[in-house]
Amino acid sequence: MIRYGIIGCGHIAKKHKKAIDDVDGAKLVRVCDKDPDKLTHFTEQGVSGSTDVMEILTSPDVDVVNICTPSGLHADLTVRAAEQGKHIVVEKPMALTLTDAVRMVQACDHHGVQLSVVHPNRFRPAIRALRCRVEEGAFGTFSHANATVRWNRDQEYYDQASWRGTRRMDGGVLMNQAIHNLDLLLWMMGEVEKVSSFHSTRLRNIETEDTSVSILTFKNGALGVVEAAVTLYPRNLEESLSLFGETGTAVVGGPTANWIQAWKFADMTDGETEAVMRRVNDNPYGIPGHHCLIQDMTEAVQKGSRPLVTGEDGMRALSLAVACQRSAETGQSVYIDDLLEEFVGKEGEMK
Repeated sequence: MIRYGIIGCGHIAKKHKKAIDDVDGAKLVRVCDKDPDKLTHFTEQGVSGSTDVMEILTSPDVDVVNICTPSGLHADLTVRAAEQGKHIVVEKPMALTLTDAVRMVQACDHHGVQLSVVHPNRFRPAIRALRCRVEEGAFGTFSHANATVRWNRDQEYYDQASWRGTRRMDGGVLMNQAIHNLDLLLWMMGEVEKVSSFHSTRLRNIETEDTSVSILTFKNGALGVVEAAVTLYPRNLEESLSLFGETGTAVVGGPTANWIQAWKFADMTDGETEAVMRRVNDNPYGIPGHHCLIQDMTEAVQKGSRPLVTGEDGMRALSLAVACQRSAETGQSVYIDDLLEEFVGKEGEMK
């Protein structure tokens, strides 16, 4: 039995609890939040609760710590958990700076613990089907790709908590809302060479950007567009991932990227295409992504293997977000390798 503790008992922590409860071999034993009222949901169900984070970090009955706090707190808590020998599941984004992301990965490597970053959208049926087509080479040579997040987060959303919309704790639309789509784009298309970005704070009274548009050049020569905004009226409109190649076209979209909207490949008949779309779109949510991640971490700890979504994976998505923000702030294109060399040596060893 792998025993879990959750730090931060806000909305997302309830998803973690359900995932842990539903996974064989996993058990939630402790939760922590500085606000005692937020512990009630968990303690009423028999889970031990505390306002002192060290009670979880030093507890001998906790194997894995799930960090569900505001994003700006992820790094310090991850390092402290690693120092206590705890494996870690950290919510997205793993950090708000590459300095912090490097600290997290280094600490986990040094103390021999596993680090998994919560990018649950990888487990959606449509995304899994898309990944299979990429691995099979069904697109041929890629021409370009689009990652789009057109959502609504109104001013009331930001006013609910003082950390939302801040640079120190939230990070903006790229870090907070679009980071999952950036992860999927990289997972499908491979590494980015350079970015040219523009962002703005158009409609929300916040410190960070609420609208962002970026042009990417991938190392494979393909081009890309990232559009992310929380300014859509009056509600979420679209989250989509579109891939285009010489022998394939695919669009996964909807209000969230759960439905296949276009699926055309040279090696598939119309009947085969319809069968795939029907299979996915009849059950677009599948097994919840948090369930898949907890099951994966449970097995990784039991077997001593690496989790499917690693700290390095989380850092790739973060690197792209940071590069987009830096380009927008400086008005210059940013080369990802140059950015990473500030934190990671040319041979891949972290500084």
